[in-house]
Amino acid sequence: MFALVAAGASVMSSTPLAEQQSAGQQAAAPQGRGGGRGNQPFDEARARQLYVSNRHEDHPPANYQAQIDEKAKEDARYVEACKGIMECTKITYRSSVGDMDIPAYLFQPLKKDGPRSHPAMVWVHGGVHGNWSISYFPFVREAVAKGYVIIAPEYRGSTGYGEKHYMAIDYGGYEIDDTISAADYLKTLPHIDPDRLGMMGWSHGGFITLHSVFREKHPFKAAIAMVPVTNLFFRLSYKGPSYQRSFATMERVLGLPFEKREIYKERSPIYHVDKLQVPLLVHVATNDTDVNFEEAEQIIDALRARKPTLSETKVYVNPTPGPTSVGHTFNRRTNVQTLQRDDSPEQIESWNLVWAFWKKHLGK
Repeated sequence: MFALVAAGASVMSSTPLAEQQSAGQQAAAPQGRGGGRGNQPFDEARARQLYVSNRHEDHPPANYQAQIDEKAKEDARYVEACKGIMECTKITYRSSVGDMDIPAYLFQPLKKDGPRSHPAMVWVHGGVHGNWSISYFPFVREAVAKGYVIIAPEYRGSTGYGEKHYMAIDYGGYEIDDTISAADYLKTLPHIDPDRLGMMGWSHGGFITLHSVFREKHPFKAAIAMVPVTNLFFRLSYKGPSYQRSFATMERVLGLPFEKREIYKERSPIYHVDKLQVPLLVHVATNDTDVNFEEAEQIIDALRARKPTLSETKVYVNPTPGPTSVGHTFNRRTNVQTLQRDDSPEQIESWNLVWAFWKKHLGK
């Protein structure tokens, strides 16, 4: 029986609920726990805007050939820019997961000092789907000039390598294994000191860096995470459906946080801070419009509270904007025509702290 109450009188009806609704009208949700607010019109346009698929075939596609062409141009530019300055080669190595070959840039001094003489670092690019861009060049040049060997992996999901590589994206999953595996490649080089390996990343690359050094076993002596992603529960809710669609459709996730809570918790570095066992430097910006400060301050607070002796953190308050997302790229300011640093006071200070950190922990 379904009771309708109007004007203080109780009227009982034996007509089934479905027959009481006019065609196309949404049913009234029950009041109370888990209930709604009564009859409301169905807004199809809003529903489409909010809809997030959990099917891998619905992962947002791309123009794969255009990405390949752009990557080829960037590779050629790297080769030209490195001439007479440093070695720049493109290599591949097998991911420890065992299912994929990972392309990577390898930057080295022209003259090697001898066996086990050079410290090395894995540098990790950002982007949900991104790649190692020419804008990193001036910073790589500085690192190599100081004697470091740098490897920059194009882990699964990176752009410029075709549809299969792109669609294999596994944010917070196998991409971490892909990236750590770069250290295994470095160890095969006779002039690399395997006891002086570091990792550094920006944004999503900072996220991978955090995950890597929050593992129980890893090969890194120290790490730097710049403006890192840290909390996928917060991030997906803050960014909304357009962002969520790239996560919920990943083959090893297939769902939103409320559907796959344990997966998203496992893939959020904020929940693994207590596992840190090596020195870590983190810089964030209050005017970051990608990894918003509401997210960034969570990892800063957690490190300061729970790992104060291992972490060095700095919050830059409204630093000079970078090329994208305001403060998100405050210390990645590059003139892409001249390939020189486009310095601001904050960028200079941030990189001075970076080099001091590496010198302290890797010895160069």
